[in-house]
Amino acid sequence: MLISTYDLGHQPFGLASPASWLRAAGCEVTTLDLAIDTLDPDAVGEADLIALYLPMHTATRLGMSVLDRLRELGVRAHLCAYGLYAPANETLLRAKGVQTVLGGEFEEQLVTLARRVRTSERPDDSATADKRDLPLITLDRLSFRVPDRQGLPTLDRYGAMTFPGSDDRVVAYTEATRGCKHLCRHCPVVPVYKGKFRVVQREVVLGDIEHQIRAGAQHITFGDPDFFNGPAHAMALVRELHQRHPTITYDVVIKIQHLVDHDDLLPELARTGCVLVTSAVEAFDEHTLEVFDKRHTREDFARAVALLRASGIAFAPTFVAFTPWTTRESYIDFLTSIHEFGLVGNVPPVQYAIRLLVPRESRLLEWPGMLDFLGEFDDEALSHPWVHPDPLVDRLQEEVFALVDEHGATASRAEVFAMICARTAELVGQPLAQRLLSLDPADEVEQIPQPSEPWFCCAEPGRNQWDIV
Repeated sequence: MLISTYDLGHQPFGLASPASWLRAAGCEVTTLDLAIDTLDPDAVGEADLIALYLPMHTATRLGMSVLDRLRELGVRAHLCAYGLYAPANETLLRAKGVQTVLGGEFEEQLVTLARRVRTSERPDDSATADKRDLPLITLDRLSFRVPDRQGLPTLDRYGAMTFPGSDDRVVAYTEATRGCKHLCRHCPVVPVYKGKFRVVQREVVLGDIEHQIRAGAQHITFGDPDFFNGPAHAMALVRELHQRHPTITYDVVIKIQHLVDHDDLLPELARTGCVLVTSAVEAFDEHTLEVFDKRHTREDFARAVALLRASGIAFAPTFVAFTPWTTRESYIDFLTSIHEFGLVGNVPPVQYAIRLLVPRESRLLEWPGMLDFLGEFDDEALSHPWVHPDPLVDRLQEEVFALVDEHGATASRAEVFAMICARTAELVGQPLAQRLLSLDPADEVEQIPQPSEPWFCCAEPGRNQWDIV
């Protein structure tokens, strides 16, 4: 049984891909997406191997509750956790009964584990060394298989891509590469892939897309950490996709540095159906960009905004709004900059509330002075806690998060922005508040395609996410 808790409103690639490998190896596989369906105690009891997919912070927080529930049910299956967030949380996962932890390129390792479990005398015969000697992280170059989505909820039960003035589009999700060749200090990809990325063969990606189009997909989300890690691979892929399916649209994630360096490719992205680019901007101030090792500047960001607008591609920047060095002034500058760049309609509301996470093995722990801010690792929060030197900044983050959690999925982006500006102005008082009070959030708000699921991978779970589990 392969279990996913949450994958940002997508049908989980991290279940479909290993399911294909395992079924080809002769295993009977059940896939369970707890973002859509509920846990069946009888089905859990029949499994010899239960593998929990942990691709991000939110999914891992929710996954800990699932492990507690499995323990309550007294399952005798061999428990495995796999995905990006599994290796960093190995100690905690083993304390909750997980016997095998797999990170990186996990498909082949899951097949090896399944074969070992199958040859055991009983399902819970799992403490032996032959099941614990699988490498924690594997970065082997795999010959991938086309994902098998049999048994997963249909695509129309997941999040859609909302287009202004037209019907929502059913979304497919796939991955053309995994890992990343960059070493941003705050990024959870780095401790696992360490600057490497792995290509999913073009025919596999296109085969996955073909199956999902036949299942009703009208739009493709490429979930690569950076679609331009391998620009030649990326462009060959979207050219062929567009040739086969000229009405299909898609969205991608691309680093600011790559948008500037490969500006000649942006018109072709637009021509082949790209309607939205997401980019991890993180901040406007130079100090935060230096700490995060982002390798771009505010001027680069402004250039990327102009390039995308000129190409006719919508832009969705993401941020880490609250850090130990965020000040009242810098947060107000962050909000006013969003307005000045004309991006109020482009920024998902949760981005105004993201608080820096410092997981185990984060490169941020190498930054001089970082340890001065941090407490001991919090097993429940899955992060080193930190307290801001200015208590008002911590209070501001809590109140902005509460506003977003309550209104982010129901109010417009401009309305949520106005709420955040008003509450920030109340908390900081004059004269700082005057900069915010002079803004008109509804002024020239750009209407762009946007996913109907408003949450983000590095955000703490909100009420909707906890309600899932």
